[in-house]
Amino acid sequence: MRLARISTLVTGLLLVLGSPGATGEEAPFGWQVGPTAWTFNRFTLFEAIEKTASVELRHIEAFEGQRVRPDADLKLNAALSDEAIQAIRAKLDACGVTMPGIYIHTIPGEEAACRQTFEFARKLGVHYIVSEPAPESMDVIERCCDEFGINVAIHNHPEGKSRYWSPEEALKVCEGRSPRIGVCADTGHWLRSGLDPSESVRKLGKRLLTLHLKDLDRAAPDGTDRPWGQGCGELEQVLRTIRELGLTPGLFGIEYESNWENNLPQVVECAAWFKKTVAALAAEEAQQADSGQP
Repeated sequence: MRLARISTLVTGLLLVLGSPGATGEEAPFGWQVGPTAWTFNRFTLFEAIEKTASVELRHIEAFEGQRVRPDADLKLNAALSDEAIQAIRAKLDACGVTMPGIYIHTIPGEEAACRQTFEFARKLGVHYIVSEPAPESMDVIERCCDEFGINVAIHNHPEGKSRYWSPEEALKVCEGRSPRIGVCADTGHWLRSGLDPSESVRKLGKRLLTLHLKDLDRAAPDGTDRPWGQGCGELEQVLRTIRELGLTPGLFGIEYESNWENNLPQVVECAAWFKKTVAALAAEEAQQADSGQP
């Protein structure tokens, strides 16, 4: 009964807001939007994929350690068998969902262990790893990025909980390195650290590789998630800044860290806001081009 009520609520939101998914159409600017599996961390990866597909979204970012499926006690990590990894890829294909990236909290600096992490990512078919590695591990990580063709995006948690809490700290480990080394910007954690998301994006420039986009009810350590466009994060300006910089992040990740058991309606609201806002930006650019404005 509970699942039926959730399904009815989501269906109603889709009717009101319009389908947030791609429905076969390429998003403006080549931008991709979809949830992070962490949003659904009370569920298995297979269930997270199903939830994503159920609201016509086509992309999901995985996270290491999530239980893979309801009928088996398997966790998403480098110890998974090739058979289990193929089952994940088959599930994605069956649901029409891609998995461009995965969060792996620490990438080891020891050569063999680092290569094992990248081999795991390669088998999954992801394009980037979101991580918070030690600075001293970056030489080995950079070599693996270039060899495997997989990006690493340094993730920020709030000040006091992450060495990479500010753009400046993240940029220190990127300096002089391959363009495959960059940043996954968590705008909610920036707000919790007293940082302006749009200004922080501008500081990162081309080092911005992907995002965990969040909106909060207030810019404070205890700020609570709100659907995109309904909080204090000024996310439209964030999108405008990203567009001004000419960037195509790997994913505009919907990471909704509230209402854990039933946050799919909020994911729908975030995606619908994104679709509407990006379409308006594209129309604005087209109008300027037609009028000859710079």
